[in-house]
Amino acid sequence: ESESINNKSAQSLLNKLIRSNLVNTTNQVEVLQKDPSSPLYSVRSFEELHLKPQLLRGVYGMGFNRPSKIQETALPMMLAEPAQNLIAQSQSGTGKTAAFVLAMLSHVDPNLNHPQCLCVSPTYELALQTGKVIEQMGKHYPEVKLVYAIRGNKLPRGMKLEEQIVIGTPGTMLDWCSKFRFIDPKKIKVFVLDEADVMIATQGHQDQSIRIQRMLPKNCQMLLFSATFEESVWSFAQRIVPEPNIIKLKREEETLDTIKQYYVLCNSKEEKFQALCNIYGGITIAQAMIFCHTRKTAGWLAGELSREGHQVALLSGEMQVEQRAAVIERFRDGKEKVLVTTNVCARGIDVEQVSVVINFDLPVDREGNPDNETYLHRIGRTGRFGKRGLAINMVDSKMSMNILNRIQDHFSK
Repeated sequence: ESESINNKSAQSLLNKLIRSNLVNTTNQVEVLQKDPSSPLYSVRSFEELHLKPQLLRGVYGMGFNRPSKIQETALPMMLAEPAQNLIAQSQSGTGKTAAFVLAMLSHVDPNLNHPQCLCVSPTYELALQTGKVIEQMGKHYPEVKLVYAIRGNKLPRGMKLEEQIVIGTPGTMLDWCSKFRFIDPKKIKVFVLDEADVMIATQGHQDQSIRIQRMLPKNCQMLLFSATFEESVWSFAQRIVPEPNIIKLKREEETLDTIKQYYVLCNSKEEKFQALCNIYGGITIAQAMIFCHTRKTAGWLAGELSREGHQVALLSGEMQVEQRAAVIERFRDGKEKVLVTTNVCARGIDVEQVSVVINFDLPVDREGNPDNETYLHRIGRTGRFGKRGLAINMVDSKMSMNILNRIQDHFSK
């Protein structure tokens, strides 16, 4: 179980690292307002939000020229007076973090030196990512300070925090509010709960978040974000956020129309490697991901490719999150053109700039049946957001040909 929790938070972190820019989604945002009669407009530009000039500079400095789909709708709600509560769902890379960071920075009174905004994340690494966004966006607003409520951050007893924004994990945040009283919860104006789907995967986090929420004043603004909205997330969201506005950004409908799919017939692992080297000449124009069934094969393949003089990166399950993050950063920056990885690692990771996906081994589940969903996830990495992509499947036996045929049947229904 802990494996899957770590995977969830790791995937979320890796997605944040991969997404250096916003994803352009073509899908509509679905909005449900708590008070349908009150006019809340969507904005086409950041100017319309009447932000403080130093925040506007921060926004433009980060390379946002205009609000993303989710920001167009969410920001007017988050910045409205009196404060509006919000539950929002959208996938990684749609600008959620920037939106709630902007809301926190806008609501802070820089003249008051006590915590006014709390932001809870499931892990220290994810909290750190949010902290980085606050630092970038608040670059021209140095009066606003932030502090991390995380396990290793030991403060002397009896002290009162002077920073206006506190980011951290649920357990420490709860301790700081109740046990140590570093924070006066009654003075909090904004409470943000990020990555709620990852949060509730960890047993204690859910209760801790609810306990923090109960200590906050009635007029405190509650903002909750999640990439997915299964039933459990939904009921948690409703317990935390009273009278919410709700925004949903549907996931891109993943279709395989824009992806050309080929297969290559081989007789052994070595032949597959040879075929890969032959293809290689033609595909170095872009970045590629190569999927293997086991860590062993992935390790072997990465070694063989390196020996041939190719720049490759290896991503595998036994690596620590920090190591994986480093590999992904290098791949994202184009230092390595090819990422060799296993099924396990690749689930849920969105790599936008990849235009070639190679299935060195076809995706199968534990029973050895074709794993259609993983196939879609893998090759769907290339043709996302209407871009054209190329998928090459390596077939080395009657069995793998049979699997490929079954995958094909599944998608041609």
